[in-house]
Amino acid sequence: MPRSQLRIGIDASNIRAGGGVTHLAEVLGAARPNEHGIAEITVWASRPTLERLPQHCWLRLVHEALLDGSLPARMLWQQTRATQLFRESCDLLFVPGGSYAGTFRPFVTMSQNLLPFETHERRRYGYSFTRARLSMLRITQARTFKRATGLIFLSEFARKIVAQKIGNCFAKSAVIAHGVAERFRQPARPQKPLSAYSNERPFRWLYVSIVDVYKHQCEVAEAIALLRNAGFPVALDLIGPAYAPSLARLRTRISHLDSNGRFIQYLGQVSHSQLQRNYRDADGFVFASSCETFGQILLEAMASGLPIACSNQSAMPEILVDSGVYFHPERPGEIAEALAKLMEQPDLRESYAQLAGARANSFSWEKCAAETLSFLAQMAQESHS
Repeated sequence: MPRSQLRIGIDASNIRAGGGVTHLAEVLGAARPNEHGIAEITVWASRPTLERLPQHCWLRLVHEALLDGSLPARMLWQQTRATQLFRESCDLLFVPGGSYAGTFRPFVTMSQNLLPFETHERRRYGYSFTRARLSMLRITQARTFKRATGLIFLSEFARKIVAQKIGNCFAKSAVIAHGVAERFRQPARPQKPLSAYSNERPFRWLYVSIVDVYKHQCEVAEAIALLRNAGFPVALDLIGPAYAPSLARLRTRISHLDSNGRFIQYLGQVSHSQLQRNYRDADGFVFASSCETFGQILLEAMASGLPIACSNQSAMPEILVDSGVYFHPERPGEIAEALAKLMEQPDLRESYAQLAGARANSFSWEKCAAETLSFLAQMAQESHS
């Protein structure tokens, strides 16, 4: 098969919202397939997903009605009609959603969710539908990873965890980090001394993430209350969608810690296009997750020129490296110490913000797209050899 004639198919049947759609849209937007010997890319997806994707002469967007439906409908499409479509349209299939039960070969998949593979994180959900769903995902994704021609990870940490959980029995793999949108990139700002802040104009910490059991917003809120009680002029803004049981717990905790709503606010979900304004208005960023394949939100905060206090768990140290202050996300006292350290030292704040911004400059969607297409082309060529 001539290298310049490669046809890549993308099964986006399980890419429906959030980071998965953002990743696919950004990669396709920055892609230069001709540089990798790829003549055409075809994407099969639901209508809402296709509406988020860019238009190119080499990109064919195909709507399938079953993909607008429930999980059983999407699985039915994948196991029946999809295989013939793939055989007619592509030399290699890319399945970024991580689960594939069809028979087409060769295919490359992607690990974008570590929750199914982290037993102690799944246990946080108790006996619930969410925990059962994650356990099922662990089975389906492990099977997919073992059958795949190639496997893409977002971090070395994620590759290590998956290898530990299912055995190092998957095929060739690559670590390809996400990028960050240019609109988030801002230079680090000059930092003011703590004396410049007051209870009327507090130092505002921002935490952007889904409210969920492994994100530890309650512990961050407790840390803010500890600082406030110690006389620090500090406030916390929480932004993101929510897992309902975790949001109920958070609201209860906030009402106990700050009954008048003076210094801890949950602002709900905002559009991705508006987030850069929230980063711009904040004085510092806190990220307290204990389970991440990568930490896309952390990368956006790094690019935004903010001083960062961060969880020392999961993939975060691999992304932030030496560009912030770390804490254990389940220890409010330790979180408070990390926040206080940054607040009390404006020179340290400015230094870390500059380091984080420089570190974020090494991540781009152009680089992600080039590495992704290069790996797909390599797997296609090796399979057809």
